[in-house]
Amino acid sequence: MQLFQLAANTTLFPPVEKALADPNGLLAFGGDLSPGRLLAAYRDGIFPWYSPGDPILWWSPDPRAILQPEALHISRSLRKFMRKQPFHITLNYAFSAVIHACAKARQEGTWISPEVIAAYCALHEQGHAHSIEVWSDKELVGGLYGIAQGKLFCGESMFSLSDNASKCALVALVTHFVRCGGHLMDCQVLNAHTASLGATEVSRPTYLTALRALQDAPIAASSWQPQALSLVPIGET
Repeated sequence: MQLFQLAANTTLFPPVEKALADPNGLLAFGGDLSPGRLLAAYRDGIFPWYSPGDPILWWSPDPRAILQPEALHISRSLRKFMRKQPFHITLNYAFSAVIHACAKARQEGTWISPEVIAAYCALHEQGHAHSIEVWSDKELVGGLYGIAQGKLFCGESMFSLSDNASKCALVALVTHFVRCGGHLMDCQVLNAHTASLGATEVSRPTYLTALRALQDAPIAASSWQPQALSLVPIGET
């Protein structure tokens, strides 16, 4: 196994099987955050993550954290909270505000630098990156953003300025995505927050098999049009 330096004149990545043999799966460094390179990375199950000022690092973890929509766990307390309809939830109303808030929410520092923000905002303008916004009255109090890959959604980051706001964002996204024909959520690396909502780990080969099966399976273009989202999970009225 070795660490690869990306060439400037191509968006090709080395096979993910050549990533360093550790759970984080560091594969390559260098390149840029152009839309073409980012989309090529996601199609291969790779994503960027690095500290500002350092070279761009590209990762493909093994194991990979995923959320099967049917495994979404909504605790009794969260269900009770959601029944009060405390928030107004929207899709693609304020992508720039969400990614900026995700950057500010990391007290320990963030990899979401101005360069990263500009890159993902460009993907949003092209229709590849999407945001969920959680509003309390007219104040943005939570949300998340990520990249659509056909019937798979790659979550990138979330933030919460109010109790349960990011959890409600994820519930609303999963509910909407499934109703539009979506099948799988990519959570990248498992953490306590996503695990509490039902995320689990699978091997990299298992994830890549699902990615290749779902990334070119279309859902309706209208699925990603700006709109209000329901906070009522599938199967509930």
